Amino acid sequence: MKKTFFFWIFLVVLVIFRLIFSRQNFPDGERLRISGRVLQEPVIYSSYQGFSLNNLKIYLPKFPEIHYGDKVIIEGVVQKGNLLNATLVSFQESSDFLFLLRQKIIKVYQKDLPEPHASLIAGITLGSKASLPTDFWENLKKTGVAHAVVASGTNVVMVSSFLLPLFFLFLSRKKAIFLVLVSIFVYIVLSGFDAPIIRAGIMAGLTFWAQEEGKLVGAWRVLVLTALIMLVIKPIWISDLGFILSFVSTASLMLFEKGIREKLKFVPEILREGLSTSLAAQIGVGPILFVTFGQFNLLSPLINALVLWTIPYLMILGALGGVIGLISPLLGQLVLYLAYPLTFWFIKVVEVFS
Repeated sequence: MKKTFFFWIFLVVLVIFRLIFSRQNFPDGERLRISGRVLQEPVIYSSYQGFSLNNLKIYLPKFPEIHYGDKVIIEGVVQKGNLLNATLVSFQESSDFLFLLRQKIIKVYQKDLPEPHASLIAGITLGSKASLPTDFWENLKKTGVAHAVVASGTNVVMVSSFLLPLFFLFLSRKKAIFLVLVSIFVYIVLSGFDAPIIRAGIMAGLTFWAQEEGKLVGAWRVLVLTALIMLVIKPIWISDLGFILSFVSTASLMLFEKGIREKLKFVPEILREGLSTSLAAQIGVGPILFVTFGQFNLLSPLINALVLWTIPYLMILGALGGVIGLISPLLGQLVLYLAYPLTFWFIKVVEVFS
């Protein structure tokens, strides 16, 4: 008991220490040259692209296009957390296998499906939102379903839920869990190092580790421990909206989803889970979104219920179609065509309610 208490105290103190001493205080007006690897996919706008590097927001001309995984050197002037008048000094396209694999799979989607269907599949499967048409992305945000096209905890749960029973058929429990954890890490790299998916990956890892060690661990303890670990690794996440929303929505689901689902027994089963999940999550994230963006769609839970049931099928078909398409383009295209009715439904629902 004492060891556990001192462990938590140590972790909290370490987070505080990291928050205080890891801040990079770049004074406004200072001209900087920064370099590094882009670990979040740049957002492509009509005439420019934006991403973060060294905790600074950077906006560059649309071309040359920067991709997730590329190494860049950029000059600019610091101003309130932004690097203004940013100039791309040089960039090196990533040659790492997983980054290249991600780009090749996305190209399969773009070759076999029209827009916004291709971008929708890429977003749901790999968290890629760079090629989403601007009007479609705005509609996703207006209807409150933008989270569906960003890799999140749901994706990690699906990966582990699919692979674990499969590995159990051929391997011992210990080896199966180890390979699932490796697969989760590979998926995190493929889909981008965004806070929500890292949160889900760490939670899954802690849960599997506890099970393997024969220890009972509560969901709340795992959630808090994950938050502290992430803040030790990257303290800047404490002000990241994605980090905040991920943990608040998860906590809301743990608190309210079961009770809401019980009260929605009259709703058809295909919609019940999506509606109860959305309502539970909105209790926590709704006020944050309203304060941050000044808007909140009251119909968001209903819209989510109408489209969320398609996500598991789209992710499975997207993953299979993308991988198979690298080996046999025709067969991969046929698999992706099976997803077309689902993407059509998703897109039309969003268009109608936007």
